[in-house]
Amino acid sequence: MGHDTQPTASHFVDGQYIEDTGGEPIEVIYPATGAVIGRVHAATPAVIERAIASARRAQGAWAALKPVERGRILRRAADIMRERNRDLSVLETYDTGKPLSETLCADATSGADALEYFGGLAASLTGEHIPLGEDWAYTIREPLGLCVGIGAWNYPTQIACWKGAPALACGNAMIFKPSETTPLCALKVAEILHEAGLPAGLYNVVQGAGAVGAALVGDPRVDKVSLTGSVPTGRKVYAQAADQMKHVTMELGGKSPLIVFDDADLDNAVGGAILGNFYSTGQVCSNGTRVFVQKGIKEAFLARLAERVQEAVIGDPLDEMTTLGPMVSAAQRDIVLGYVDKGLAEGARLVCGGHALDRDGFYVAPTVFADVTDDMVIAREEIFGPVMAVLDFEDEADAIARANDTPYGLSAGVFTRDLARGHRVIGQLRAGSCFINSYNDAPVEAPFGGVKMSGVGRENSKAAIEHYSQLKSVYVRMGDVEAPF
Repeated sequence: MGHDTQPTASHFVDGQYIEDTGGEPIEVIYPATGAVIGRVHAATPAVIERAIASARRAQGAWAALKPVERGRILRRAADIMRERNRDLSVLETYDTGKPLSETLCADATSGADALEYFGGLAASLTGEHIPLGEDWAYTIREPLGLCVGIGAWNYPTQIACWKGAPALACGNAMIFKPSETTPLCALKVAEILHEAGLPAGLYNVVQGAGAVGAALVGDPRVDKVSLTGSVPTGRKVYAQAADQMKHVTMELGGKSPLIVFDDADLDNAVGGAILGNFYSTGQVCSNGTRVFVQKGIKEAFLARLAERVQEAVIGDPLDEMTTLGPMVSAAQRDIVLGYVDKGLAEGARLVCGGHALDRDGFYVAPTVFADVTDDMVIAREEIFGPVMAVLDFEDEADAIARANDTPYGLSAGVFTRDLARGHRVIGQLRAGSCFINSYNDAPVEAPFGGVKMSGVGRENSKAAIEHYSQLKSVYVRMGDVEAPF
């Protein structure tokens, strides 16, 4: 990495890097080797206070700016991110272990897309005029104030931007707490925003685990919380936010269905299943980890899938030829291997993989189970690793009923050449982000989010504006006021 590509301190607060070694040390571990490559410190109460106080101080003036001026800064930050894509991608790979072949095209670039999109949208955020005969009313879209973003470890750069861009475009301040597993990338997002002209205090990054998150969420000066994480974490954070009637966005986990009909293009369907299970080493919340394959093409699908999984290049994530990297941590690797054991114990047929690799780092071979039934643990619980469960189905009604039989509802996908069926089936699947003859696309132009236990609210697109702003209604009477006395 270039000498200036590493962040220079644990936190970025009030426009600058700050350090407070009084906080608990958090080791930064490179997943490809298990080596400690850095150390940050959890935010102390003093750091948290400085972050909140500077954000509250800066937010009013930011909200009072012309929206086009706010947008210009976000668009400038997007340009800087694109210029530095390679350095940011290398940092992302050190943070997460995802292969450079992936981070170069999926991480800082999608963060830049969000900054560009919301930067361009900022000046169009208007209210409306409501005619009421002689009288009229109008609405004003106002910021919420101070937003807290809590990130996950799978997309640290992207999530920092997905939350920060709409928050800032609407005139809010944000304090972002990355996952303690991947603390580095969000600091560079903050640095770039300020280099682009963002006033100090408006985008602060503080490190820490659950206790720091709870201190931020519980502070009465915070108006909104946006979390990307697991359902158990989401329940806790949502409950804590509800106690003070804060706005929330919850982007949580899933056990999403991918339904492959007999008439699907086989290679496209296999490709969709690979993207929905092995991209980012399976560490994607929207993954289609229950792959329902119609009986007529089951064996052909499994044979082609096994062939293509053999083509995965597992190795050093900094080598651009590598297409599958390690899991993010030893703990996550062990969780995944535990699920593999459960799958075997319950009688699922192991098609390929099913083991850790005998090398440094947290590598797990891409794993496919066939003959999986709906009641198996591997078909019910989110694994968050490179483990695909393939289930058989007879007909459309059977597939829809079983696909919906889950407490989650983040994503769903259908592969079929019959477009009427594609739309009909998606229309009946209870999920927020769906795909027809594709999987896991997440352009900033389209809303992203779940139903049921997979969360509330939406990220990206114009829909995100609703979650980072509120409306004020003003009634204007043009004539005299009549009162009863």
